[in-house]
Amino acid sequence: MAVALCFTPDGRNADVIFDFQKSAYDTGSLIDFVTDLHQLLGEETKVTLIWDGLPSHKSKDMQAFVKTQRRWLTVERLPAYAPELNPVEGLWGNVKGTELANLCPDTIDEAMAEAESGIRRVADDTDLCFSLLAKSGLSL
Repeated sequence: MAVALCFTPDGRNADVIFDFQKSAYDTGSLIDFVTDLHQLLGEETKVTLIWDGLPSHKSKDMQAFVKTQRRWLTVERLPAYAPELNPVEGLWGNVKGTELANLCPDTIDEAMAEAESGIRRVADDTDLCFSLLAKSGLSL
């Protein structure tokens, strides 16, 4: 799963954009996700992406891609071992504690459907999205 917790610079709106795939995300699929994110948010939208230390976030191919996107994309890296600074970690914690708590699915599709339900629930609650940002200590 790839998730972007998005906030407008004026602080009036929040949204969650996400994607699922059955295989693990790698540099190529994350570049595709960021490209899709750019298209969904609009070609003129400036984006600051806050990333943790996932190896795919730091790969040579990703660094090369980011360099070609600087007109609209800024990447800020979180310090190592600092999940409390990442608002998306709060989103995952919320979904894991609600929709995925005690879930024993028979298939990966069932687990994905429950996770998607939880992500949509969070996305529909703007106040919750902003509380995840506030809890991280980050601001707009």
